[in-house]
Formats: sequence, structure tokens, C-alpha cells
Amino acid sequence: MANFVLLYSGGSMPETQAEQAQVMEAWGAWFGQLGSALVDGGNPFTPVAKRISKNGSVSDAPAGTASGYSIIKADSLDAAVALAKACPVLLGDAQITVFETFPAM
Repeated sequence: MANFVLLYSGGSMPETQAEQAQVMEAWGAWFGQLGSALVDGGNPFTPVAKRISKNGSVSDAPAGTASGYSIIKADSLDAAVALAKACPVLLGDAQITVFETFPAM
């Protein structure tokens, strides 16, 4: 099995406490469905970021390029995509990009 990073882009945060509770319940249910395939549930990102170039200069990164992540295990990229399709982040109009990671050396 390989690890896959689910990179979330865009989407919106729930506005009311009731909506927040509903979203948290959906995340809990999805994490439960993933079971041992869940490596790191991840976190949302703040809109503040910095970019470091190869010469060491630092600049503000554009907001909104990535909004969070999770890490899962799966047998293949297609299997990871199938698991990601049930992710609650999609309910908030976000998109998911699935990346396979190289094994640790």
C-alpha cells in the first residue's frame, strides 16, 4: 500500500453552528469509513502563506491555492480516488487533487 495526499482547493467554511456541527459529523463518518486507510486526517489551511524561492527570498504566496489536506493509504491511485470521492470537503464546493507519495527511504 502507498500513501496518498489529498490536497483540498477552494471551498467554503460552514456559516452557522448547526452547519459546522453537520460538517464535523460528516468528517467523522468519512474518517470512520476509511478506518485503517486513514494515515493523517489533516487540517484546513489558513489563507496566509509564504513562498520560498531557491535563492532563499521569501514572498507572500497567493491565497486560495490550497485549503487543506488529508493523507490516506490505498493500493493504487484509482483506489485512493475512489476513497476521496466520499470526502466531505466536496460538499463545500472544494476540489481534491490526489498525489501518490514516494515510499520513505
